[in-house]
Parts: sequence; structure tokens; C-alpha cells
Amino acid sequence: MTSWDEQADTFDDSPDHGLTDPTVRAAWQHLLLPLMPRPESRVADIGCGTGSLAVLLAGAGHSVSGIDLSPRMIARARAKAAGLAVDLAVGDASAPPWDDGRFDVVLSRHVLWALPDPAAALRRWVRLLADDGILVLVEGRWRTGAGLRADEARALVLAERGEAAVTRLDDPALWGGAIDDERYLLVSRA
Repeated sequence: MTSWDEQADTFDDSPDHGLTDPTVRAAWQHLLLPLMPRPESRVADIGCGTGSLAVLLAGAGHSVSGIDLSPRMIARARAKAAGLAVDLAVGDASAPPWDDGRFDVVLSRHVLWALPDPAAALRRWVRLLADDGILVLVEGRWRTGAGLRADEARALVLAERGEAAVTRLDDPALWGGAIDDERYLLVSRA
């Protein structure tokens, strides 16, 4: 059992994980839905955890494939996604098993920083994108010292793509309260 398996039962207790608070859920919808390039985008949710973002996007009409290392997280995600266009699998976020060029959007929230080789994982994720695909990363550097600073993530993306726009995510509505660390959105359209 991984540490993520151990956290599966309480993971959604955090407002930004479970998205059960209507204000927090609306904030994430407002952030992510305008980034989708078409009404029925094909989205890879890498490191999907309990599937909150996958369900949010599928509920808006997108086709979502999610992957997570934790079988217990995926079990919770499958329960949430019942009846929606979501395909969920247990697997390594560093090396998703999907075909190159399959997705309009590759989305990852708070995963890149935790991988053993973020640069290699990012190279793989970029290959998953269609020619006009969009990379969407939500990352941060937490007060514990864990995570990636925005400039570090931006440099990793620019090694693979020509653009990496960073937006600070300090709106308390996204997190269920005020934050005092660095959280950001990184979007790369090319």
C-alpha cells in the first residue's frame, strides 16, 4: 500500500481536493473550463487522485482519461465518475500508457513536483498532446519546502515547448481559504 492509498479515504476532506464546497468547485470551473480548446475536448488528467477534476471536466462535456498510481484513489474516482465520460486507470503518472497525439489537453495538478524525474515525465506528457494541444499544470511550492517554484516549472516546460504562461493562484476560493505559499497555473499552448 502506497502513502497515497493510505490517504484515499480522507483525501477529499480538503476543499480543493474534493471540490464539494460549491464556492471552491465554482472557482475551479471558472479557472479550468475556459482553457478547454473545444466543447468536447479529449483530456488526460495525470495523477488524477480521487478524480475531482476529471469529474468536473466530464460533467462539462469533455472526454477524460485519468491515471493515478494509487488503486484506492482510482476506486474513489470511479465511484465519483459513474455515468460520465471518464476512463480511469491505475498507472505511473511518469509514463502514461496512452498513444502519442491522443489528447487536446494534458492536465496535472500537484503531481509534477512529486515525480522522481519531472523533466522526463514532462517530455512524455507533451508527446501525448495533439499538434494544437494545451498543457495545463497546477503546481506550487508549499511552506513545507516541497514542490516546484513557478520559475522551475516554467524552465522545465520551456525545454519542451515554446510557451509557458504562469498565473499566480492566490484566490482563497480555489483553496477553501487563504494561502501563504506559492501556487500557480502554468499553461503552454505551443
